[in-house]
Amino acid sequence: MTVNRPSTALLTDRYEFTMVDAALRSGQADRRSVFEIFTRSLPPQRGFGVVAGTERAVQAIADFRFGDAELDWLRDIDAVSPPTLNYLANYSFTGDVWGFREGDLYLSESPVFTVEASFADAVVLETVLLSIFNHDSAVASAVARMVDAAAGRPVIDGGARRAHERAAVSAARAAYLAGATSTSNLEAGRRYGIPTVGTIGHAFVLAHSDERTAFESQHDLLGPNTTYLVDTYDIEVGIRTAVSVAGSTLGAIRIDSGNLADESKRARAVLDQLGANETSIIVSGDLDEWTIAELADSPVDGYLVGTNLITGSGHPTASMVYKLVAIEDDGGALQPVNKRSSGKATIGGRKVAFRCGEGGDQFRDLIVTENDTAIGDVAGPGRRLQVPLVRSGQPLPSPSLDNIKAWNAECLMALPASGRALDGLEPPTRIVDRS
Repeated sequence: MTVNRPSTALLTDRYEFTMVDAALRSGQADRRSVFEIFTRSLPPQRGFGVVAGTERAVQAIADFRFGDAELDWLRDIDAVSPPTLNYLANYSFTGDVWGFREGDLYLSESPVFTVEASFADAVVLETVLLSIFNHDSAVASAVARMVDAAAGRPVIDGGARRAHERAAVSAARAAYLAGATSTSNLEAGRRYGIPTVGTIGHAFVLAHSDERTAFESQHDLLGPNTTYLVDTYDIEVGIRTAVSVAGSTLGAIRIDSGNLADESKRARAVLDQLGANETSIIVSGDLDEWTIAELADSPVDGYLVGTNLITGSGHPTASMVYKLVAIEDDGGALQPVNKRSSGKATIGGRKVAFRCGEGGDQFRDLIVTENDTAIGDVAGPGRRLQVPLVRSGQPLPSPSLDNIKAWNAECLMALPASGRALDGLEPPTRIVDRS
C-alpha cells in the first residue's frame, strides 16, 4: 500500500510549486496538458540508450502526496499561498501515463514517457521523474555497452561505494536489467531480488600477518570455491599462495591493478602450470566498455565494474528533459506548443512512436504527432513503442525485473551492428506532423 511508503512530493524543485501557485491564480491549472520526457541527442559515440526507471517513476507518481509534515514545512517557508496549500493537501494524480517498456531502447526525440493530466497535476512531477530517468537510464545505457563488449562474460555491479548510498541501490537495479549478472549491494539484492556476490578486500589481507594466513582464514570460512584477491603484494606470489591453500579447484582469483591484459595472461599461465585449469580470472579497476573491449583476447572470465558504472567516462548523462508539448484550448481541444529558443527548441504536439526495421539495416524510429486521437488508436508501421502505464491515476501491473532484463536483451539483439558498436551510429528518427 502506498500509504506506508514515504512521500515523493518534496523530491522536487521549488519552482514546480511556484508554477502551480501562479497557474491556480491565472486559471491555467486545470487545463488538460501533455508533457513528454525525451532526450534531444544521445551522447557522442552512442548508437542507442536504454530506458530504465519506468517502474520506479510510476511508483513515484503514486507516492506523490502531501501529509501534514510536508504541508507544515511548505507553510513555514512561505513557499506557496494558502489556496495552493489547500490544493496540494488534496493532490492525487488522476491522469494517464504512457511510456516505453522498461528495458527498451530509445533514440533522439523518442517520447520515453508521456504524462497527460491537468497542467498543475503534471507540472509538479517534472523534477522527480527526471531524477529517476536521467540516473537509471544513464547507468543502464553504459552497462548495456559494457555487457555487449564483454561478449558473454559476466559483468558484475560493484559501484555502490562510488555513489550516494540510495542511488547505489537504483543503479544496481538499472545495471541488472541492462545485463549485469549480479551486484555487490545487499540492499539492492533484498529490495529487487538481484543475486549478490562478494568475498574479501585488500583490508582483510593487510589485517593478517601475511597473505597465506589471510587466505587460510578465507578458506576456513568459504572453502575452495571462492574468489581470492591476489594483488595485495605480488600477483604471481598471491596466485601460488591461493592455490597452495585452496588446491587446484579454487573457484577464482581477482586482479584489481596493473596492466590487466598482461597480468591476466601471466595469471592464466601460472594457474595452468599449477593445475588450476578451471579457476576463473576476474578483473576490476575502473573498467568501462572500452577497456573491456581491449580485454576481449585476454583470458579474463568476468568483470567487476564500479566507477564507470556510476560516474566517469563510462556514464555520460542521459540528458532527458520534461517538456510541455500540448495544452487544451478554450474549446477543449489539445493544441501543440513548443519552445523556439536556439539550441533548445522542441517539437510541439503529443507524439506516438513506432520502431521499424528491427533486426536489419533499416532499423529506425517513426514519431507521429497527434493531438486528440487516443495514443492507442494511432496507426503506424512497425512496433508501437509506448504502452499504457497509468490509467486515471491508477498504476497498471508491471513486469518483473527478470522479464525487463530479458526484454532488454531482446531489444539489443534487434539493433544493427552499426548501432551497437562502441563508436555507434544512431539509427535515424523520422518525425511526421499530423497535428
